[in-house]
Amino acid sequence: MSNKIKDTDYLVISARIRAMETGLLTGERMEQILSARSDEEVVKLLQENGYPDMSLESPEAMDAAIAAAREETLRDLGDSAPDRRYLDIFKLKYDYHNAKAILKAQALGMNPDHMLTDLGRVPAAELKEAITGGEGNQLPPLLALAIAEGKAVLDTTRDPQLGDMVLDRWRYRDELETAKETGSEFLQGYVRISIDAANLRALVRTIRMGKTEAFLEGVLFSGGSVDESEVLEVACDCGDSLEDLYAGTELEAAAKAGFDALKGGGLTKFEKLCDDAVSGYLSGAQMVAFGEAPLIGYLAARETEYTNLRILLMGRAAGLDPEIIRARLRT
Repeated sequence: MSNKIKDTDYLVISARIRAMETGLLTGERMEQILSARSDEEVVKLLQENGYPDMSLESPEAMDAAIAAAREETLRDLGDSAPDRRYLDIFKLKYDYHNAKAILKAQALGMNPDHMLTDLGRVPAAELKEAITGGEGNQLPPLLALAIAEGKAVLDTTRDPQLGDMVLDRWRYRDELETAKETGSEFLQGYVRISIDAANLRALVRTIRMGKTEAFLEGVLFSGGSVDESEVLEVACDCGDSLEDLYAGTELEAAAKAGFDALKGGGLTKFEKLCDDAVSGYLSGAQMVAFGEAPLIGYLAARETEYTNLRILLMGRAAGLDPEIIRARLRT
C-alpha cells in the first residue's frame, strides 16, 4: 500500500513540476530584461514570471527579493515533495553559509545578523542561538560536528579561510549522505558532479596561485566521481594532463577552459563552464517522466535562474556591457 501511495505522490509532483516549468525565465525573457529601457520595465517583466514587486535601487533590495522568491519556491514544494530530503539538498548550503557567518562574527565580536538567511533547514535565529549558547547538540548531527570542528579551527588558527574550508568539506559530506539516504541515484549523481566541479576549480586555482600539492590536498572534497589522488597527480605535472583526466566526462569542456586559464587565459569562461556541466547533468531530468528527477531538476533550474537573475540585475545596475553580462550567464 505504501508503495502505491508513494507512486501516486510521484505522479502528482511530476505533473505539477511539468506545469511549473513553464514559469521558468526563458532565454528570450532574459534578453528582454537585458535590453529593458527602465527598472520599471524590468520589474514588470519579472512580475509576469511570478516574481514579487521589487526595488532595483540597491543590491540588498535585489538580493532580498530573490531570496523571497527562492523561499516561496521551497515552501510551495515542501508539503508535496514525496521526500523532504530532496529539498534539503538545496537548503543545506544555507545552513553552512549561516554557520560560517556566525562563527566568524563570534570570533571577531561582531553581529552576523545582516549576513544570515532563512533558507536553510534550521532557522537562522535558532542556529545562531545554538552556536553562541553552545547547544550544538540540538542541531542536525553532521551540522553540529561541522560547527564544532570549524570553531576549533578558528579558535586555534584565527584563519577564517581555514574555517570556511572545514565547513565546506562537511557540507558536501552532508549533501552526499543525505542523497544516499534517499536511495536516489540521480540525486547522488548531482552531488558527485557538484563535488567534481568544486575540485576542478580548486585544482585550477591552486596551480594558478603557485600553491603546493599539499595545499590542494587540504582543499579537495571527498565523494566525487573523479578520485582525489588523480586530481593531485594533475597538480604534480602543473596541469599538463588536465584535459585527459576529464575527457569523456560532463566536465570535459570546463577542463579545456581550465587548461587555457592555466596558460594565461581568463577564469570567467572556466567558472561558467563548471556550473554549466552541473546544469548539463541535471538537464537529464527532462528525459525522465516519473520519479524524483523532475523535482530535483526543477529545483536546480530555479537555483540557476536566481543566479542568472542576480547577474542580470547587478550587471544592469553597474552599467556593464550586455555582452559581458551574457558571457557570465549560466545555462
